[in-house]
Amino acid sequence: MNKTYLISQTSSFTLLIFISFAFAIIGIYYSKKFKGMNNYLTANRSVGLFSLTTSLTASALGAWILFGPASAATWGGLGSIIGYSLGTAFPMFILIYLGKKIRKEFPQGSSLIEFMRKKFGKSLFKLILLMTIFYMFIFLCAEVTAVAILINYMSGAELWTTALIVLFFTLLYTLYGGLRASIFTDNIQMIVIIIILIVSFTYINSFIGNQFSFSFVKEKNPHLISNSYVTGFTAGLTFFIAVAATNLFHQGNWQRVYAAKNFETLKKSLMISFFIIIPIVFFMGFSGMVAFSIDSTIRPDLGFFTLILKEQTTILSSIIIILGLALTISTVDTLINAISSLIIVDGKAVFNFKKKINYLNFSQYIIVFLCLISFIIASKGFDILYLFLLADLFCCSFVMTVFYSFYNKNVKEKTAYISILTGLICGFLFFPSPDFSKSLLIGVLMPKELFTPFISQSLLFLSFVIATFLPFLVIKAKKF
Repeated sequence: MNKTYLISQTSSFTLLIFISFAFAIIGIYYSKKFKGMNNYLTANRSVGLFSLTTSLTASALGAWILFGPASAATWGGLGSIIGYSLGTAFPMFILIYLGKKIRKEFPQGSSLIEFMRKKFGKSLFKLILLMTIFYMFIFLCAEVTAVAILINYMSGAELWTTALIVLFFTLLYTLYGGLRASIFTDNIQMIVIIIILIVSFTYINSFIGNQFSFSFVKEKNPHLISNSYVTGFTAGLTFFIAVAATNLFHQGNWQRVYAAKNFETLKKSLMISFFIIIPIVFFMGFSGMVAFSIDSTIRPDLGFFTLILKEQTTILSSIIIILGLALTISTVDTLINAISSLIIVDGKAVFNFKKKINYLNFSQYIIVFLCLISFIIASKGFDILYLFLLADLFCCSFVMTVFYSFYNKNVKEKTAYISILTGLICGFLFFPSPDFSKSLLIGVLMPKELFTPFISQSLLFLSFVIATFLPFLVIKAKKF
């Protein structure tokens, strides 16, 4: 029996080509007048309030918001939605303070890694660089996979076609225009995203009516919004820690910290982005909670689509594809340029080639290679959530040590190394297996029966908490 799709493959393919090609042309045409490495890396440190705000917001969001918050809400409830929302937005708030310091102490920089290279030795700096690139590569794979699955779900289009088109056209303008092209296209993409989300909220609210409310959720699934729901509390804190920690290592954010024409512009942009991001992620999560309350048999990550596409009209389906592409391309171009910039800026300190080479060209070869791997992963439709969580754990183990060292000059490289490895190893002992039923410590090295139900059922939460905060305790202990 053939599945009935929401939109024809021809229509989805036409939209995919048109939108991807349009952004490529816009990005290339705009960036033609902005040449040079300063524009490629930091947009000549001249970006104004509107452009910086839309770019920061668009880069923080991505196609993941269409799936992740809705899925988390079906088992983590209101706590997970709040945690997801605040975790995504919180780095914007923290970057006000960290951004001020790094711009003052390293005014000609373009990355967090440069600051770490100056602070610590080459060995630890390379570890931080490797972790940062690994995290952003996983993020890249997740975004391309998400949009490929979205268009496959709606039209039956092959995963590889979506992945190939999105990556090809995004590479085309991002490798040509760098940060300038990324920021300018982000402006347009964010306007499109905001308009479609407002339309979606209005449509769902009017079409679903009284069901799109806390009272309806309370009636059907009261535990999801209960203050005593422990799973909701731990889920919210888990998402907050994981998402906030990883985004602080996002080189795309640090590029934009340096791209602001002055600190006042940066501060205002970060604050505005903070307050835009929270309701967007919350709306997506709440949609999943409502959809689950209407029909508990739905696939959790498709909650938003279940509500918005109930009428299965071609127009609505087209709008959602446009939303998915705008979210994806705005994130993918940021990730491509971010990884490229790290290789350009820190390549000499890492590779130490005997021959003099052009690190811009070298970075582009590396990016194309990484995108090829991303294309293969997206084409297979692999579930990379588990790998994403593992990347989050790495970021969590680094976050306290790296950013505490901003304000404490007494943190030495050896101490930093020990604190990071201690947090990572201990966090990994609690990190759950792919089926989330056990961990290396609980269920493998030691029987689950020796631990309380809270511990055995909160493995992901405990692994992130331990990986995040244990390094800080190690640093403090070194003083005594």
